Amino acid sequence: MDRSLTKALLLTGFLLPAFFCSCSKVEPAAAGSPEVTLWYNEPAADWNEALPIGNGGLGAMVFGRTDVERIQLNEESVWCRKGGYENSDGTEAIPAVRKLLFDGKYREAQELAVQELLQERLPTGTNAYQTLGDIIITYKDTTEVSAYRRSLRLDSALVRVDYTRSGVDYHRQVFSSAVDNVIVFRETAGKGGKIDCTIQLSRPGEGEVVMYRDDMIIMKQHVENGQGVIFEACLKVILKDGYIHSTGFGLEVHGTSDLEIRLFAGTDYFGEEHCKKCKECMVHSMKCNYNRVLIEHVKEYQGLFSRVSLDLGSSSASNLPTNKRLALVSEGNADPGLAALYFNYGRYLLISSSRPGNLPANLQGIWNEHLEPPWNSDYHININLQMNYWPAEITNLSECHLPFLKFIGELRENGRKTAMKTYNCRGFVAHHTTDVWHQTELFGSPSWGMWPMGAAWSCTHIWEHFLFSGDTTFLADYGYDVMREAALFMSDFLVEHPGTGKLVTGPSLSPENRFSTPSGDTAAINMGPAMDLQIVWHLFTSVIEASKVLDRDAEFRSLLQTQLAHLAPVEIGSDGRILEWSEEGLIEVEPGHRHISHLYGLYPSPQYNWADSPEYMEAAEKVLDYRLEHGGGHTGWSRAWMINFYARLKDAEQAHYHVQKLFEKSTHPNLFDNHPPFQIDGNFGGTAGIAEMLIQSHAGYVELLPALPDEWKNGKVTGLMARGGFQVDMAWNEGELTELQIHSKLGNTLELRFASNEVSMGTTTGQVITLEDVLRVL
Repeated sequence: MDRSLTKALLLTGFLLPAFFCSCSKVEPAAAGSPEVTLWYNEPAADWNEALPIGNGGLGAMVFGRTDVERIQLNEESVWCRKGGYENSDGTEAIPAVRKLLFDGKYREAQELAVQELLQERLPTGTNAYQTLGDIIITYKDTTEVSAYRRSLRLDSALVRVDYTRSGVDYHRQVFSSAVDNVIVFRETAGKGGKIDCTIQLSRPGEGEVVMYRDDMIIMKQHVENGQGVIFEACLKVILKDGYIHSTGFGLEVHGTSDLEIRLFAGTDYFGEEHCKKCKECMVHSMKCNYNRVLIEHVKEYQGLFSRVSLDLGSSSASNLPTNKRLALVSEGNADPGLAALYFNYGRYLLISSSRPGNLPANLQGIWNEHLEPPWNSDYHININLQMNYWPAEITNLSECHLPFLKFIGELRENGRKTAMKTYNCRGFVAHHTTDVWHQTELFGSPSWGMWPMGAAWSCTHIWEHFLFSGDTTFLADYGYDVMREAALFMSDFLVEHPGTGKLVTGPSLSPENRFSTPSGDTAAINMGPAMDLQIVWHLFTSVIEASKVLDRDAEFRSLLQTQLAHLAPVEIGSDGRILEWSEEGLIEVEPGHRHISHLYGLYPSPQYNWADSPEYMEAAEKVLDYRLEHGGGHTGWSRAWMINFYARLKDAEQAHYHVQKLFEKSTHPNLFDNHPPFQIDGNFGGTAGIAEMLIQSHAGYVELLPALPDEWKNGKVTGLMARGGFQVDMAWNEGELTELQIHSKLGNTLELRFASNEVSMGTTTGQVITLEDVLRVL
């Protein structure tokens, strides 16, 4: 047997006695390491306890029930499209709003913007990501079960359900294969046991067509009565023994000891041929038996997941069910291994919801049980979509970043029209929200809608991808042009402040927050809010550096450099805090607001650091103190952002405090982030924050263990990435570095810092630098 395949089987918990033999029995899985296993001793009572699987586009939530099993299904492109927006004509309105804002007439400016620019938000569900439906398996034997265990193995992307009923052991495995683009369910009965059940495929709402055939169910629908995609799902049943027949409302299975179900799905979102892909995948997959499909799935998945490992130590809680571990941490008990499990889970979720060729992970990743989900399960680009991809590069999943980077470019066609008609600017623009239909228009409340920075922020991810990967071809052939167009819009959009002569953005806002004016009015729209200025700095410096790398576009580079030199500075107020808006007298209406937008320069941007801008670091600390004193960090993603802020501030204990609070206040039993309700951004932000506590590289050097808390004083990590193409493996004991291997993938000069040490070393591509090498230089 191929060694890599043997390893795949062992890590899955299986070793098949007859390689590729379709009739071979799958043995029970081993329990698995606590750092890579979520497990429970009872079925899921609701959706937030079910366990997710996914291959990037085809996902499911597995409940693990023994009477009526539910497997809730998703296909990433099942979207409705019942309405849209028009581009507002801002030819006269934008200059008029600007004049009012410069004159300090905020209420009047906002009223004019609402009247002339901002369209009313369409009702929830108008353009929304929807559930594909459910597989329902109704078992005839409903007698009590014992020895129940439900688990998700993160190292093999496999859900298992094991239980005993009437003296017979039953074992299930469920996974979603990227190789075969199929969801696979298998249940086996031990000696003397038989499985009798009814299998159904259904979808909430009306309009789906379900056809039952001998051993197959086909479900089709043009969603929302023709206002959206056409999808097709095919369910195929395979039995080792026993028999099956259709009743017209389900498939009845009798007397089998080995039940297998394969689910295929496709839509016409990417073109009509993709809907046919459902049948093509089924034909291809059915040529392979279960063992082969499983082996190839595990092998392919581990090619991504196994790049990184994390061990933060164990505790007496390590071998408890995951929900009980979570409860104990919420009571103040130490469990460093739970942070490692959460980190591994975040990487698992990104692999499972975002692969090359897929759509980006949305507000819920790919997991959603509704027809009208919260916030349409769309793409909010005033932090949420960006946060989804914060862990992509640092946790060695650069390929998983690509769906977002590709999506940014796809916004250009509509974004150019919006930029020209609404702002009379070149380039492209996008606002607070978009979706798979690539909307870029202005709409919604003035507290969140009047914000033209979504494309600019998103484009900084392209430069981050280059900094980690060194992929000059990607930058030259695609990335630079997208970044340039966003910068071109910003270049045209900047306007001189009549009072200071400095360049500012506007009309704009600080996302979703409002301020009160000295006259007692309340408004949100402003000229030159802090976050805007920080995003402009981040985008312009990125495009300038990219232009140098590619040795092109010198004239545009010079323009951006000139504009940067005249950009209004972010101000620090008399109380020592960074001002969220451009004037001292504008006071936040919600001092504990979930968005901490004016600290964008601290994270994710590299603009502020202790060496170059200590005054902004101190001012950022005061912002956080004030926000937290007034209840800030109360949503899951906001709490995750806190972890990253304090990691950058190198305040290890505060960063760890917010990791604990994320578990205590904002995590569901299945470790999904609880906004509330479920949003996946908090999972990804928390994962990035844990990585940022262990390694940082934004300030021009690689720093090891920059924010290591006391509770993680002993540990080991392999595979984390730093900018410049450095892969880092390290171990530490009592907070001191004991092992180190740095793999130089690009041959760049390594600027390294750890503890109080600073080292500069030239490297060659492929070189491995050890702790001994570093100590010799010291």
